[in-house]
Amino acid sequence: MGANSSSISELPENEYLQKLSGSEPISENDPFWNQLLSFSFTTPTNSADLKLLEEATISVCKSLVEKNPRTGNLGSLIKVFLSRTKELKISAECQNHLFIWQAHNALFIICCLLKVFISRMSEEELQLHFTYEEKAGPSSYGTECEDLIEELLCCLIQLIVEIPLLYPCQHTDSNWWKWLCSWYRGRYSGGVTSALGDITYSISLEAVTTLIVFLSCQLFHKEILRESIIHKYLMHGRCLPYTSRLVKTLLYNFIRQERSPPPGTHAFQQQTDGGGLLYGIASGVATGLWTVFTLGGVGSKASAQLEQCSPLASQSLLLLLVLANLTDAPDTPNPYRQAIMSFKNTQDNTAFSSSNPHAFQINFNSLYTALCEQQKSDQATLLLYMLLHQNSNVRTYVLARTDIENLVLPILEILYHVEERNSHHVYMALIILLILTEDDGFNRSIHEVILKNITWYAERVLTEISLGSLLILVVIRTIQYNMTRTRDKYLHTNCLAALANMSAQFRSLHQYAAQRIISLFSLLSKKHNKVLEQATQSLRGSLGSNDSPLPDYAQDLNVIEEVIRMMLEIINSCLTNSLHHNPNLVYALLYKRDLFEQFRTHPSFQDIMQNIDLVISFFSSRLEQAGAELSVERVLEIIKQGAVALPKDRLRKFPELKFKYVEEEQPEEFFIPYVWSLVYNSAVALYWNPRDIQLFTMDSG
Repeated sequence: MGANSSSISELPENEYLQKLSGSEPISENDPFWNQLLSFSFTTPTNSADLKLLEEATISVCKSLVEKNPRTGNLGSLIKVFLSRTKELKISAECQNHLFIWQAHNALFIICCLLKVFISRMSEEELQLHFTYEEKAGPSSYGTECEDLIEELLCCLIQLIVEIPLLYPCQHTDSNWWKWLCSWYRGRYSGGVTSALGDITYSISLEAVTTLIVFLSCQLFHKEILRESIIHKYLMHGRCLPYTSRLVKTLLYNFIRQERSPPPGTHAFQQQTDGGGLLYGIASGVATGLWTVFTLGGVGSKASAQLEQCSPLASQSLLLLLVLANLTDAPDTPNPYRQAIMSFKNTQDNTAFSSSNPHAFQINFNSLYTALCEQQKSDQATLLLYMLLHQNSNVRTYVLARTDIENLVLPILEILYHVEERNSHHVYMALIILLILTEDDGFNRSIHEVILKNITWYAERVLTEISLGSLLILVVIRTIQYNMTRTRDKYLHTNCLAALANMSAQFRSLHQYAAQRIISLFSLLSKKHNKVLEQATQSLRGSLGSNDSPLPDYAQDLNVIEEVIRMMLEIINSCLTNSLHHNPNLVYALLYKRDLFEQFRTHPSFQDIMQNIDLVISFFSSRLEQAGAELSVERVLEIIKQGAVALPKDRLRKFPELKFKYVEEEQPEEFFIPYVWSLVYNSAVALYWNPRDIQLFTMDSG
């Protein structure tokens, strides 16, 4: 690296990197570090260039792994970085305007080296590279820096939670910040806020990325890590007091969705009239460094994509998910999960529980808005699931919102486009609906929200429909998709559970929603008859031959009958609790009354069929009395009149249909591979060789 611009292909031959990974110890006070950290380099974001960077870094790392035990140069680099970050907080007397650039560059190199180290050695071996003590020589760092890993982790967390990000007005009490603002004034045409925001944005992003890399050892183990050196540092000691501040900062990074600084806007503008030697050095470093910050350069495809998103918000969310899903330590629960489970609204004035030292407050309105706007990503959906499932304060707030459609519609759109989503994303969206439908208030309110022109629903033009009816349509569509494609019993179960939870509060069902409920039952009925016929034919064929085993039709039949039973219970629950509110469902039931004939005497359905049979008979009789050739409007009028006349005591009462989502035992077996697959696929400017990944297969990633 160094002052000259470097391309990826030149990295292995770069004289500064060769010296870093060479045989000579380099003191942390050596001028070499100023040369090393003054480089111009474009961080790649497409997979091909990221792979090249990985390969180039490996060649440097191999040499460093071999020689670092004798030179201690990795430790010296880290100590240089630590010293630069300490300078970020010094008083105005320092007036060293290069430290923030060098701190970023040092962290970028550390992150690249760590990523390769962690992928190729155990944590115990990694720790040796941090704690090795050379008895003689200028780079000795044994006893006084025996916790260099902890010091680095702590420093990264401090960078994330303490560096001002695009909001200098919030830090006007800081002398160094006042000085930096003063120094930039007049140097940068875009203003102080923009200039300082650019540089702090980039170093914050690099700190978040490096913490993710530190935790990436999980990627290279098939089993879930339950005891980890890095986890121990993060859950104990000097890092622990920062837990709530780190979680809060990562959440606010997600909420704010600050865009990355646009390519070509430099905090240090090039000058043609000189400006002095010191400024010339600063300008050269800043211009070269800025190509790192722009994440791909002007005109690249990756850059164009990144302009549409916030790398810091995305990376912060990934780190938050990783931290929240760390396994509990033997002697203490995961403090980051505790923080996520217990934070409150800024408008909540109740006292914090003394049992949880990691609680904090955050603006729930801003959080809700961000969650509504970001549901296209797996990460945001997983965060929403975690908050609804684990944080009762968030769940209560969400359920009390009068604009719940802003949250539910993006979730429904995920399910509607099920064929375009990975199975985990669909599961999370479905479980979110299940959690929401556990609340009776939600189940009532969704039928009061009227939507117009749902453009993404293609099967039928829906000019006006309630949110509740749309939810029913999408869940039924998901069931039908699953029946014909994936045949996942888990998906079936959760879809039906959500419908069952809502069924007692069905109100004013749209005619199309009512039709789809009965159509699903029709599909199940045909499936049932087909399997029954196959079982009969198979049994007849087996009478003449004992050579081949019989297919297990009994199991298929049992599964189908369970689903049919559940659908009958959902229809029955609606008829029993809200028949007078749902004439369209009664209409659809009467129109397809023949479907139910075969189940009337079936031993598995006799009890639940009593009410449905009674409703069909009662309304059929009233329609016969009204005469033939009735219009749709007249039939609906008769149904509404009949709903008032039907004696409610004639309908048999069944236990209320209520299902509650409960996580499986050892949920980490599902969530940790899922979270790391998101990191692998979505993290900004991070690449791991797929052949090295042990935690999941590439298909699941």
